Amino acid sequence: MEKESAGRVVIGVIGDDIHVVGNRIMQLALEESGFQVFNLRTRNRPEHFCQAALEVNADAVFVSSLNGEGEYWCADFRRQFAAVGLGHTLLYVGGNVVVGKRAMADVVSLFTGYGFDRVYHQQPDIGVAIADLLEDLKRGQAKA
Repeated sequence: MEKESAGRVVIGVIGDDIHVVGNRIMQLALEESGFQVFNLRTRNRPEHFCQAALEVNADAVFVSSLNGEGEYWCADFRRQFAAVGLGHTLLYVGGNVVVGKRAMADVVSLFTGYGFDRVYHQQPDIGVAIADLLEDLKRGQAKA
């Protein structure tokens, strides 16, 4: 008998970023935690994430950026998801999402202002994001 999935998650790297190692580690960690993962890999635009989430009926989307391009590419993320009926999808962003040294509170405020549910700027422990995702899904924050 096949084990029930903890949920469907789209992951990928935003912009012209080609840092694939963290993306692959995230995929493996999510799969080990029971999630079905749809990995877009590198060099994605917001519409790629939106289309993939729509196609697979994703519970959550994890966007990563190591080169700091997240600040530019993620500004309109939630609006694009809402425009296609995915306003309920959990949105997470992590990596090194801005260029330059900034206070963590400022980075979190910026990305929550963009509509992201959780922000993991320079968070080295992937387990924190996975635990948050499991908790968010348990509390019913995804798919009402």
